[in-house]
Amino acid sequence: MPEPYYQDDLVTLYLGDCREITEWTEADVLVTDPPYGIAWTRSGISVATRADKAAKRYGADRPKRAHAVQGIANDETTEARDHVLKMWGDRPAFVFGSLLMPPPRGTKQVAIYAKPKDSGNLTAFSGIRRNVEAIYLLGKHELGGGGRTAIFQTGARTAGAAGGLAQRYKHPHAKPVDVLEDLIRAIPEGVIADPFAGSGSTLVAARNLGRRCVGVEVEERHCETIAGRLAAQVFDFEGLG
Repeated sequence: MPEPYYQDDLVTLYLGDCREITEWTEADVLVTDPPYGIAWTRSGISVATRADKAAKRYGADRPKRAHAVQGIANDETTEARDHVLKMWGDRPAFVFGSLLMPPPRGTKQVAIYAKPKDSGNLTAFSGIRRNVEAIYLLGKHELGGGGRTAIFQTGARTAGAAGGLAQRYKHPHAKPVDVLEDLIRAIPEGVIADPFAGSGSTLVAARNLGRRCVGVEVEERHCETIAGRLAAQVFDFEGLG
């Protein structure tokens, strides 16, 4: 069994590749923000975006690169995401993703994450910004009437600007804690798994709500950020800042 990078009463975090560290597969509900397969780079404009604009198409296969310079690990294709979902099986899963890419196989429902107001400025198309992302629901879920809106909106004011989510949590796709808290309130009970922990917002939100969570992150710099957020023992309220 691998040694946790960080652990407290509710959260356990491992450093490594989630396809090799499998402790997260023993959880009950998957909530994760995997690599989207768009080869995002630090400029904020992905290979997928450039290819789409040049060919005037969306949702097509993207050119594979050996490495996304200053980007996100394993983001050249959706292989990492799809492998992890195969490992997870048919249990409840809530997976963030790009609406420009094919959804994961077996998607049952699609919710929307409405990003902070400054999002998508660099990749606007025909004057419309890319300021929403998908939340794919997979696996076994309860059916019935009622329920909450499928739109998850943050109170965070900025994403990429100075003082925004990306700068604050040192990750280009950092998610706001208020959105993760809203999502966790809506999901089934049990231990939460996040095999692509990123900036750690899922783990922080789970702990804020008293839920146990197991996370894995492949990059040590992001594990360090997560451990710092968790060790601070403070609640994150993006909607207030």
